[in-house]
Amino acid sequence: MMESPAPPRETAYGPDEGAGERTRARRAIGVLLAAALLIGVGFFFGGFFRFADTVAGYQTPSPLAADGIVVLTGGAERIAGAVELITAGKARRLLISGVHPDTSAARLGRMVEAEPDLMACCVDLDHRAANTIGNALETAKWARRNGFLSLIVVTSAYHMPRSMLELSHAMPGIRLIPYAVTRPGLTLENWSEDRTVILLLLEEYLKYTATRLRLSLGGIDGLAELISGAFG
Repeated sequence: MMESPAPPRETAYGPDEGAGERTRARRAIGVLLAAALLIGVGFFFGGFFRFADTVAGYQTPSPLAADGIVVLTGGAERIAGAVELITAGKARRLLISGVHPDTSAARLGRMVEAEPDLMACCVDLDHRAANTIGNALETAKWARRNGFLSLIVVTSAYHMPRSMLELSHAMPGIRLIPYAVTRPGLTLENWSEDRTVILLLLEEYLKYTATRLRLSLGGIDGLAELISGAFG
């Protein structure tokens, strides 16, 4: 009498159940990745809207006075605004940071119609800084050399958040007062209605975010320097 074949060995899953479990696992991972992506996008754009509203909402501080004024070059309106402040007696000295090596104080004075005596007595030029990081480092040296404990910071409104980050990091013991200026033709109040302004703010927000990341990773060798070189 022939022996009947042994029954098939029992497994935890039937022939289709194992494949079904793997499919469900892949779907769960996909859902988690999609959720993480959506959360990341939400954080990014939420931060961008807060950044844009901050830039559009800068107001002139009152009262406005400090030991010194620093203006970060990048437009004639920045220098003109800083010269107006020093002329009005809002501080004792003015530093123009990031000036081209071939540009003199007299030439800058003529550009913004400043009094030659004012430029000669109360204005210093920084020819070394080539970016916002350099502006902060050179300003910190200047402030320490003059014994200043407070500074009015003059730059474009969209550049102000990143500038304040860099300056605060370079001189934590000095009080910084933002004085934002806007170049002619740039309307920030209705920024969401102008594609050019949106792109400008988005670019600056990326630089601002990279600066925050770089400063938070300041103790990690290599990575901080890489980010600094890309977005300085």
